Amino acid sequence: MTLGFLGTGAITEAIVTGLSMPGGPAQPIRLSPRNPSIAAGLAARFENVTVCASNQAVLDTCDTIILAVRPQITPKVLSELHFAPTHTVISLVAGFSAVRIAGLVAPSAAISRAIPLPSVAQRRSPIAVYPPQSVAASLFAPLGQVFGIETEAHLNALSTATSTMAAYFGFMGQISSWVAAKGIPEQQARQYIAQLFAGLAGTGLEESGQSPADLAAAHSTPGGLNEQLLRHLTDHGVFQTLTDALDAVHRRASGMQPLPATSPKSE
Repeated sequence: MTLGFLGTGAITEAIVTGLSMPGGPAQPIRLSPRNPSIAAGLAARFENVTVCASNQAVLDTCDTIILAVRPQITPKVLSELHFAPTHTVISLVAGFSAVRIAGLVAPSAAISRAIPLPSVAQRRSPIAVYPPQSVAASLFAPLGQVFGIETEAHLNALSTATSTMAAYFGFMGQISSWVAAKGIPEQQARQYIAQLFAGLAGTGLEESGQSPADLAAAHSTPGGLNEQLLRHLTDHGVFQTLTDALDAVHRRASGMQPLPATSPKSE
């Protein structure tokens, strides 16, 4: 397999890193030149990576193509290219169904969708793949745990769930800033909170047979501090606000609401 990337942003950088680091498959990889800094950096780090002169050159030299361009510019970028029936296409484009992608990359017929996360660079990402039995599943297997998804509706729900990553760090940041405001050195506060959340994430994985509600109860001593904070957040509608925000994101992830325009930048 010769793997080509259309779009050279952060997620492409993470995938290429995970695939090319020692112990990975290190198959030949061709990058588009859209983000010269990232593309050149990857080519300098890894012998299996080459930067092509154009997006079409990526197609002309690869059999498997990963679409990693922003949704707002995807139709324009793909309309300028000539795909072949032999291309296998893996789309990372949020909000674009497999049918919509198929129309943009015809006559290519082997279309799948995937949701890799930045932690693929460390080979510890959950990766949702639709359909479950596809080239994408085997491609991403070395980079974490692949979740084969049977329907696009379920994939869109998981895509929505990934929108909580920035909010997660925002939540952590709010807590560590509050701690630092009490006089604890800022770096120490950040490290402490990061370790706190890392431990909780480990518990969630180790105790995956228990529901989050059960784990919350197990971490809430009756009349204790955790119970107080959880009740305060619940009573003030924080979790309902989260549900409302997820519903709004889901409408975009499902293609029911147009993505907002963004200022031009390389990917």
